[in-house]
Amino acid sequence: MNKRYNIAVLFFLLVFGACKDDFLDRKPLDSISDADVWKDPALVQSYVNELYVDVWDPFIDSWKVMHTAITDEGMYLRDKGTDVVLKGTFTPENMGTLTQFGRWEPYYKAIRNCNLLFENMDRVPFTDEAMKNRLLGETYFLRAYFYLNLVSHFGGVSLITKSFGLDSGEEMFVERSSFEDCVEQIVADCDQAIALLPESYGADHKGRATKFSAMAAKSRILLYAASDLYNKAANSNALVGYVDGNRQERWQRAYEAAKDLLDNPGPHRLYQPTDSATENYGRVFLDNHNPEIIFAILHNKELKGTSVDLWNGPNGYHNWGGNLPIENFVSGYQKRDGSPFDWNNPEDAANPYVGRDPRFYASILYNGAKWRQRPTDAAALDPDNVIQTGRKEVYNASTNKIEEVWGVDTRYSPIENWNASITGYYTRKFLDINVDGQFFRGEQPWIIFRYAEILLNYAEAALALGRESEAREAINTVRTRAGMPTSTVSGQALVDLYRYERKYELAFEGHRYFDMRRWLIAESLMNVPAKGIDILAKLNADRKTYTYQYKIIDVAPRQFNVKGYFAPIPIGEIQKNPKLQQNPNF
Repeated sequence: MNKRYNIAVLFFLLVFGACKDDFLDRKPLDSISDADVWKDPALVQSYVNELYVDVWDPFIDSWKVMHTAITDEGMYLRDKGTDVVLKGTFTPENMGTLTQFGRWEPYYKAIRNCNLLFENMDRVPFTDEAMKNRLLGETYFLRAYFYLNLVSHFGGVSLITKSFGLDSGEEMFVERSSFEDCVEQIVADCDQAIALLPESYGADHKGRATKFSAMAAKSRILLYAASDLYNKAANSNALVGYVDGNRQERWQRAYEAAKDLLDNPGPHRLYQPTDSATENYGRVFLDNHNPEIIFAILHNKELKGTSVDLWNGPNGYHNWGGNLPIENFVSGYQKRDGSPFDWNNPEDAANPYVGRDPRFYASILYNGAKWRQRPTDAAALDPDNVIQTGRKEVYNASTNKIEEVWGVDTRYSPIENWNASITGYYTRKFLDINVDGQFFRGEQPWIIFRYAEILLNYAEAALALGRESEAREAINTVRTRAGMPTSTVSGQALVDLYRYERKYELAFEGHRYFDMRRWLIAESLMNVPAKGIDILAKLNADRKTYTYQYKIIDVAPRQFNVKGYFAPIPIGEIQKNPKLQQNPNF
């Protein structure tokens, strides 16, 4: 885990907080040179702290968009560069939101800073060998993380393991390495980090990467490497996958990487602090330092905090809507007994939000969901504090007519409308019911690796290797925490169950974008419109009770182009480095 603190404050605390005798002899902060950094272990620690800032964090990112918005999970209310991705019209000149997600230039700057540390570490006069090893381990982990994100978006990228000066000339023009070589570099960095990092930290160092963080990164990259996208038959382009080798060996490596962490989890386990499955799941994303978190960005509301409640909450609370779930995703939540929900089933259609997977209630704000107290100007419109994303009929006795009244959280809200959901849903996951996002900031961690993902990684690799009983046990472990029934299915039904679990257990966490691509299913899922729900509460004859009518509607067109399995290399980077080869179909 990593704390996202104000860097100037953190720098001051780390450098000057030790109350050394030479405090008054130190140079002003704006006068510290590169050479000074490598003379002082405290400055090196501050240097490593700065590397964590380059870890992407959607809870404070200025774009406010999550990967969710370009998947079958959701959409972003105000585009923010998502439209060109969702319509398949993005290009190397206009990558839309992928510019922010792929982060080519920021990650390479961060990688250069990692390389600078490796080149200068032996010059630093460490008296604490454990501190030196820890800082090296953190940097190996962070370089692995930066490359993992680049490779996940672009395929093979330029592997740069040394810094370049201004006089480097053409030496700086580095060709893209093969996908396989990139995977091996990430694994090597993870192995170095695993060997150097501690299993845990004291209170003063909460938020740093541990050996388990590096084990989790290794598990993810090896799982990706074994997947369909990178193992196409007769592939001849080494930049976008393997051109030879044994795929079963790749699955075996993925299996072993996940198993190593599950067999030696240290403090990590599924988080179950209460008797409520819904609350247990929801609190994973609210409670800092909980044992399920393997690596996350931490936030301190006293310094900055997160704005996720403001950006994604309902408009009837003066929040901004933001990343919205779509009906395509919501319909897929199973019922509590493990059977599928079906709009064509009259019983399901009459009560669509009753008796669903407990994770549904921790992830989705739907019409009728209980939420926190309304702000003063909306309190009279909603004394029950429930989400209102539909409309209802109201009898007007003075005119003897039935009128339609729109809910407080709709685009025709009497409170605000520019920030209203067009899908009929808002994101519940990550939001803190105790935080009034209009005025205050939260402390929710942005989780990058957690224990449930490793269980699912293990299950997927086990399935590929024919180890069904092991896969089923891991899947059922995740389902049990979620309050869902265990399953005894096998064969394709077990594969389908696994994919259901990964889709809904890891919802909105940034996995779906990559899972759709590495399983080669994006074409079937992203060539249909994003859908929403239109809800009308019709008055019954007694003019007191209601019958709800639900209609699925199209809210935005989508089209997936086969080129979208990889992001394009930004045109600006190719202009700077003519040795970079563009991805296929661009």
